[in-house]
Amino acid sequence: MARCFTAYTCRGLFERHKLLFSFQMCAKILEAASKINMDEYNFFLRGGVVLDRENQMDNPCSGWLGDVAWDNITELEKLTNFHGIITSFEQYPRDWNIWYTAAQPETAPLPGEWDNACNELQRMLLVRSLRPDRVSFCATSFIINNLGSKFTEPPVLDMQQVVEDSTTRTPLIFVLSPGVDPTSSLIQLSESSGMAQRFYSLSLGQGQAPIATRMIKQGVREGNWVFLANCHLSLSWMPQLDKLVEQLQVEDPHPEFRLWLSSSPHPDFPISILQTGIKMTTEPPKGLKANMKRLYNLITEPQFQRCTKQDKYRKLLFSLCFFHSVLLERRKFLMLGWNIAYEFNDSDFEVSESILSIYLDEYEETPWEALKYLIAGISYGGHVTDDWDRRLLMTYVSDLFQDQVLSVPFYKVSSVPTYYVPKDGPLSSYKEYVSMLPNVDPPEAFGQHPNADIQSQIQETRMLFNTLLSLQPQISAASGGESREDKVLDLAANIFKQIPENIDYDNTAKILSVDPSPLNVVLLQEEIRRSLTDLEKGIQGLVVMTVELENIFQCIFDGNVPPSWLRAYPSLKPLAAWTRDLVQRVEQFEKWALTAHPPTIFWMSGFTFPTGFLTAVLQTSARMNSVSVDSLSWEFSVMTVDDSNITGPPKDGVYIKGLFLQGAGWEKKNSILVEANPMQLVCLMPTIHFKPVENKKKVAKGMYMAPCYYYPNRAGGMGRPSFVVAVELKAGEKSPDHWVKRGTALLMSLDY
Repeated sequence: MARCFTAYTCRGLFERHKLLFSFQMCAKILEAASKINMDEYNFFLRGGVVLDRENQMDNPCSGWLGDVAWDNITELEKLTNFHGIITSFEQYPRDWNIWYTAAQPETAPLPGEWDNACNELQRMLLVRSLRPDRVSFCATSFIINNLGSKFTEPPVLDMQQVVEDSTTRTPLIFVLSPGVDPTSSLIQLSESSGMAQRFYSLSLGQGQAPIATRMIKQGVREGNWVFLANCHLSLSWMPQLDKLVEQLQVEDPHPEFRLWLSSSPHPDFPISILQTGIKMTTEPPKGLKANMKRLYNLITEPQFQRCTKQDKYRKLLFSLCFFHSVLLERRKFLMLGWNIAYEFNDSDFEVSESILSIYLDEYEETPWEALKYLIAGISYGGHVTDDWDRRLLMTYVSDLFQDQVLSVPFYKVSSVPTYYVPKDGPLSSYKEYVSMLPNVDPPEAFGQHPNADIQSQIQETRMLFNTLLSLQPQISAASGGESREDKVLDLAANIFKQIPENIDYDNTAKILSVDPSPLNVVLLQEEIRRSLTDLEKGIQGLVVMTVELENIFQCIFDGNVPPSWLRAYPSLKPLAAWTRDLVQRVEQFEKWALTAHPPTIFWMSGFTFPTGFLTAVLQTSARMNSVSVDSLSWEFSVMTVDDSNITGPPKDGVYIKGLFLQGAGWEKKNSILVEANPMQLVCLMPTIHFKPVENKKKVAKGMYMAPCYYYPNRAGGMGRPSFVVAVELKAGEKSPDHWVKRGTALLMSLDY
């Protein structure tokens, strides 16, 4: 029964949610059979929240184990079956390091007695604590070991079976995802089912509602298949469609009538239609190989032969297929891939293929600049709204559309030797080459570092936990004694204790008159103290628990920051890290207010609007040097000495500390970008001197322009951009283009 239920449900789930569904079902079955320790399972979902690190045991492995991982271990020690875990790290640091750096720690033996002492869930807690990038692999094994492998291998969508499972009263709904159109497969199904003559389709949009109504009523009488595509483009008509579907439940339609619908996910799509219907998801193939295979299948033999410059066309068509597939698949790296996830589609490819064919025929010399501009600048570039994404797009097109593609035999299109322009031949030979490409793409195929895969797996794990937490019942008592209320009161008291008393607002306002935005932080900590006091009273029954207090309660219990607290400045940090960050921000301004002197080295990440701070520095320099502020720009020097050796502020400009480098490592001695070490997702940059200079020339050769972002969401949010300033860094032995493909950037704050 569980297997049938899974197969039925998975038809309507996107690929990324299928594992989530199976895991939730597995956990619920084990919980009902009392085969799972709920304290341990709750830790698996939430991790360890440490707000006050003052009383925390020292980390014996600080050289390789991060603060967040150690927080998890110290909280894990409090669970009955993990007493002594801290001692184990003190006794066997080398063994734990070997386990931590293993490629597959979930299957590697645990140090000391822990290998025999831990059951499967307890092993998962250690993986969750130390190597969150491997959680989804653990979850898959957990499902296989408890329910069987069938629950991790959802069946392929069989549309014939879907028709047999449906009735005349059941709408059949395709949930669309970018780049996929189910129309062709539906037409094929109608032909194989003998319904080709009675298949009617309509793409919804303005003015199509009366036609759609007529088609449904006619279909009900005559037994037609009616397909209404893109329902999300006709949301105003959805209430009428809802009524028509309601009528089907009481009417007696022709036994062969079927209503097919397609829509992108939208909150305004009627719930009742979703509940009545059978839902199916359509997703594009994943991976470079699958995408290139699909693109070559779009090319017909006459189309392949039509260009007169066959030798050029065939090679550049391969470049175009690889280019299109790389742009689509880069999205899996999230912020290291694109700042904004663009929906490139087959139309972009088809238009670019036509441009390629026409321009090669028209010109004797290959018009590289025109091709690059029309393909990357217009066809694909029309989607791209972010300047740094456009730089990436132009970097790829410059690599794939150049003389060497034509002149160098087996020209490598990436640093991985497997990917190259194959030997010239017929269309079938290119299809054969593509079919031999690896099924799993190495990150290097995109110009990425292996760490980029780890980063995206950690994000996948966060999504898994956030969704699982949202599915947890909102009950008052947690198993094992401590109630939800007690836990929240304890955490709230901890936050209250850490946030400083109100500082001198008026005095601070005078000192910060140049850039008053930091005062938002001062006001925020007052608001937090007030809401925590109200929450405590609400839990004790002294005041009414409002909706906002309920939300604050739930967020604190789950270890997240309440949305009302995020109004002052955007952040992706969980509650514990966010609280420490807020305390540091307040302390910086409190010290500034007390001494009436700005700090020698600024922690720019502590400013709510760092762009305002940088503008103020430029204005100060312009006044000091009697020049126009518009003629000033920045020059950057990364310091090679420690902060303790910087005794005073620079003559001009400011020293900035606390920036993190993502997508690369930093060699302090030579002040150059280098490859990051394995598992090193970010590294703390040394202090940088931001110096205003007049009439600066263009970027020097061998310099990489690293965009600096306020927080890891590079696209920005809450109505404000994340980009702050572009910082010049020495590219080192690699070219600047190498770091463009790596997605290398500076971050002012992290998400942990």
